[in-house]
Amino acid sequence: MANTKTINRRAALKTGLGLAGAAAGSGAITGFPTIWAQNIRNITLRQFGTGVSNLNALADKVKQDLGFTLAMTALDSDAVSQKAVTQPRSYDIADIEYWICKKIFPAGVLQPMDVKRIKNYDKIVPIFTTGRLAPESRIAQGTAPHTVSFVEGPTSTKFAAQPSGWMTLIPTIYNADTLGIRPDLVGRPIRNWRDLVDPAFKGRASILNIPSIGIMDAAMVMESLGRIKYGDKGNMTRDEIEKTTAFLIESKRAGQFRAFWKSFDESVNLMASGEVVIQSMWSPAVTAVRSRGIACTYQPLEEGYRAWGGGLGLSKNLSGMELDAAYDYINWYLSGWAGAYLNRQGYYSAVLETAKENMTPDEWGFWMEGKPAQSDIKSPDGKVLEKAGAVRDGGSFSERMGQVACWNSVMTEDRFLVQKWNEFVAA
Repeated sequence: MANTKTINRRAALKTGLGLAGAAAGSGAITGFPTIWAQNIRNITLRQFGTGVSNLNALADKVKQDLGFTLAMTALDSDAVSQKAVTQPRSYDIADIEYWICKKIFPAGVLQPMDVKRIKNYDKIVPIFTTGRLAPESRIAQGTAPHTVSFVEGPTSTKFAAQPSGWMTLIPTIYNADTLGIRPDLVGRPIRNWRDLVDPAFKGRASILNIPSIGIMDAAMVMESLGRIKYGDKGNMTRDEIEKTTAFLIESKRAGQFRAFWKSFDESVNLMASGEVVIQSMWSPAVTAVRSRGIACTYQPLEEGYRAWGGGLGLSKNLSGMELDAAYDYINWYLSGWAGAYLNRQGYYSAVLETAKENMTPDEWGFWMEGKPAQSDIKSPDGKVLEKAGAVRDGGSFSERMGQVACWNSVMTEDRFLVQKWNEFVAA
């Protein structure tokens, strides 16, 4: 685990106090630590993002370890995109997904980050730098994170084709998404994305109501049905969008969908209540249902997963001590505690090595290696999630992230997509 005193000393050296800070850390200048501590306590960094990763436990731990305040605001994905571009002075840190970064960074509201200031940069999972989990891995369709991870220089808003030393976001969290099911209620094995629209589940299915993401789930369904073979599910043509949304409208009018959800809590409640037995879902939402003692499975499917990833971006307006504090926060995020916290929720962390150091061998074996749990597996707040002997849905990290078919994306025809998606929801 990262040493808190080491982190604080590093922060002191970075906050413009230089050698005086080093001397103060050794006790040679007795007044300095109090002055520095007061300064750092007065800092508040304003962070916004989705509820997936804007977690109070992280803010509390940052306060404990680094001394400053992290004020978090949770919004849905569409609101995150709008706020980032239209209210650039209302935040210091943007916790955003890579598909949204494709919309936001060219607007010039975020500043490129110098990877030389990121202590564990070389340990970041290569999905975010080269696009490949392993050298032989194929690059999935959609907005693969590495395609928007770098810009050409310290003042650039143009994405770089190769790692440039200047990152748009420092990755923190990602996952491979699939369908959640109630195995006690579906009545048969679920193996394919097309099962979402099986008439057997009429009125008991749900799909995610965020156009850029929901359309990807619909595309997985359409390919599974053999209706369309997309050139790139992450960047559909107008004709492909028309055909996909027309099918969704047809399914909706036939009564297939019980609801369309936007928030984590909505998806949990739909599944826990039994109103819905199969739906688009996020891994920790499945975990939340299980923590209530209700059977819920994050079902591996033959066609693979739809993946997403997110990271921390810095406002262009951030400078001075606040900017230094923000870099310290990012380095803290990759130092292990936060990664282990996210892994225990069913997500994946950007630096696996440091997260592993903050987990028990049994936790690591269950969450990351696909091994049966040797004892009960608990959530970060101590709730029992899985009993001894359980194996994680989908298996190991490499099995899950190695089966990604597409990444969440922003399409060239995004405006047309949103228009057609709204027609579907309103139909």
